Amino acid sequence: MYVMKKRYLFSLVACLLSGYAVAQTRTITLNEPTSDAPKANYSLAARFSPNKLKKMVYSTTVDPHWLKLSNRFWYVYETPNGKSWIMVDPAKRTKKQIFNNAELAAEITRIVRDPFDAEHLPIENLKFAKDEKSLSFEIKSTVDEIKPDRKDKKAADSLQKKVFYFNYDIATSKVTEVPNYTKPKAKPDWGSVAPDSSAVIFTRNYNLYWMDKTNYLKAVKNEEDSTIVEHQLTKDGVKFYAYGNDGDGENNEEVLKKDKKRRRAYVLWSPDARYFVMNRQDSRKVKDLWVLNNTAAGRPTLETYKYQMPGEKEAPIDEILLFNFAAKTYKKLNVAAFKDQSVSLWQAPSLVKDRDNEFRPSIWLGNNSKIYFSRTSRDLKRVDICTIDINSEKVSPLIDERFNTYVEINRPGLVKDGQEIIHWSERDGWAHFYLFDANGKLKNQITKGAFHCESIVNIDEKNRVLYFTANGREAGEDPYYQHLYRVNFDGSGMKLLNPGNFDHAVSMNDEAKYFVNNFSRVNTAPKAMVMDSKGNPVMNLETADLSLLMAAGYKFPEPFKVKADDGVTDIYGVMYKPFDFDPNKKYPIIEYVYPGPQTEAVNKAFTKSMDNTDRLAQLGYIVVSVGNRGGNPARSKWYHTFGYGNLRDYGLADKKAAVEQLAARHNFIDASRVGITGHSGGGFMSTAAMLVYPDFFKAAVSKAGNHDNSIYNRWWSEKHHGVKEVIDSKGDTTFTYSIDKNPELAANLKGHLMIMTGDIDNNVHPANTIRLANELMKAGKRFEFVILPGQRHAFGDLTEYAFWKLADHFNRYLIGDFEGPDKVDIVEIDREKERNGKNKK
Repeated sequence: MYVMKKRYLFSLVACLLSGYAVAQTRTITLNEPTSDAPKANYSLAARFSPNKLKKMVYSTTVDPHWLKLSNRFWYVYETPNGKSWIMVDPAKRTKKQIFNNAELAAEITRIVRDPFDAEHLPIENLKFAKDEKSLSFEIKSTVDEIKPDRKDKKAADSLQKKVFYFNYDIATSKVTEVPNYTKPKAKPDWGSVAPDSSAVIFTRNYNLYWMDKTNYLKAVKNEEDSTIVEHQLTKDGVKFYAYGNDGDGENNEEVLKKDKKRRRAYVLWSPDARYFVMNRQDSRKVKDLWVLNNTAAGRPTLETYKYQMPGEKEAPIDEILLFNFAAKTYKKLNVAAFKDQSVSLWQAPSLVKDRDNEFRPSIWLGNNSKIYFSRTSRDLKRVDICTIDINSEKVSPLIDERFNTYVEINRPGLVKDGQEIIHWSERDGWAHFYLFDANGKLKNQITKGAFHCESIVNIDEKNRVLYFTANGREAGEDPYYQHLYRVNFDGSGMKLLNPGNFDHAVSMNDEAKYFVNNFSRVNTAPKAMVMDSKGNPVMNLETADLSLLMAAGYKFPEPFKVKADDGVTDIYGVMYKPFDFDPNKKYPIIEYVYPGPQTEAVNKAFTKSMDNTDRLAQLGYIVVSVGNRGGNPARSKWYHTFGYGNLRDYGLADKKAAVEQLAARHNFIDASRVGITGHSGGGFMSTAAMLVYPDFFKAAVSKAGNHDNSIYNRWWSEKHHGVKEVIDSKGDTTFTYSIDKNPELAANLKGHLMIMTGDIDNNVHPANTIRLANELMKAGKRFEFVILPGQRHAFGDLTEYAFWKLADHFNRYLIGDFEGPDKVDIVEIDREKERNGKNKK
């Protein structure tokens, strides 16, 4: 059918057919909108673009920087009135600004000679001195200066903005410029610094090297300094069997440029800096995969990378290497237990007070004589937590986990260097903590019950108290709302520390005396307060200022609960309405989906990210996100593994049932106009919904979907769907894998489908979308296929373009607005014009 922008009548007249004149005039009316046809509300949706939200919503959480010499912390908080730098002393219950913004702005203006005021202080890199009595910060000026390491002073990129460096004395409020300041370069990301700072390990040309502190400091100033002395540790490293980073993920041109440059080594040091350990992976037999960047400068570039697909026999081989740094020797340890196993070395948890320490070392979990690591079978049904004895190089399994689906574990907590071990396990169907002795013997279960323990926050060894986060324990709440708890090692004295029907996020200081509690729901303004380790409120900190957002017309979404398709399981969701909502109207409904199983795309706390939900709703939709059985792991093991062995269809019935229940509750929902959309796993799920329930879901936009999980990566697909380990009569082990795919159902398509992919997506390869398109074409189906040139999995700088293409698609086929998409320019929708000398897009 020929589509025009206006409504026309076409007459077929005076047509000769087989020598005969057509005696009758035939009138054809195109299905085009009239002037009073429904219109999507582009202007309301554009009002809440990411760029505009940045000017309406500022800080929503308190991010504390805990100091080392006390229980104090500082944070920066931004509102429509500008930024404030705030010091909090919980012991004294005081909260005050570190400096007077107006006075500081005046003094900086006098020195820098650029104008500043209290609301516009561009302070960068604020750091406290070791004695915590003063601090330093940087201010970038408008003055151009030549970069100090530039040889060609006339080059276009030889200039930089001069940076001024200041010290600020807290007691006297005096600010002083540090003269002749040269801004230091950021710490190179390739250096693994020893705990005593005596040496740095890195990779060059696939082998390990080291340099001492003096030479490392030279490299920090200038990596090309010809006087830097470095020493080679290994000589047999090659591409895809390297010591550390091998440049995997770089295109063919980048490989040539960077192969001989320093790269990160990913090593973990012993606390005494005498040894370090690393994981080395042999991926040479893993098959290659490629993406072609057609938008690269000059010739298109090819990126070659290793990518094992489900069921393939060519697996990477994991090794653990132990280096005696003092002797400059190393040995490959015997850690083998399962065919195609994977091994994971754990890093010791960092102190929260070290967050601003740029040179903090990476230390292994353990002590000077023992390392903890895990090994996992390929089918993920068997996991061993093991130790390595440094002196004997003996590997000893301590704790084993066995399950008929897949096993998940977290880093264990060590008590007194491993005299006891706090272990996270789902062995009784719920995630809980268990106490083991040093030899791996179970002493007692610490937590138990029908709730989910998430992570260790702090271990108070002296008082034998565990602080941890958990969810699903408090009656009458959304079971995903997270809280902080304390419990004694023997399982007694469990206590909720931050009550309240909200989702909570905490930061506890290393001494476990105080914690910052950030909390909100999707329908409340975020708040933050300080509490002590017994759960007593100490002081309020902030309430997010949403006044500009509300002035723009924002309205909070609405949480809801429905039943899964089994009629028993509670599933939880959020409903987003147009801000000009009319309860007497009928609205199409769109589900924003992500099936999991590692998460669900259902917001629990207030978020500034509104693209897929709030902003989409403003076009004229009810948008919902809701969980499904087999989704979020933060419930029972049964709930999480519901889709095991059925990775295509497991969540679809629940998505359909949720819309049906909501439509029965609310007259404003039109269940005859149902759309569905999602990204990655959500792209896969939204297309599957269109093909499994073609009469229910009328339109979908599927972005970056793994439509053919047989060519998605082994790690995710084999884990969540399952792979079968087969041992023959000779004892040889092989693996078989079979899975249902979206392209197999292409002939079922009835509604309006748009599929998108970035053409250099090296996570979910574009072949997933292209194979689906191929089968849809073979089946003679109409659909839209959008390729985003030069984009990876997240769509990068074409994210906005993708959103408006998505909006246009739904507007045509769910609202019936065929004019809007042609009349509204995508660039104009999100154009930002500022009075700053020139217009900015």
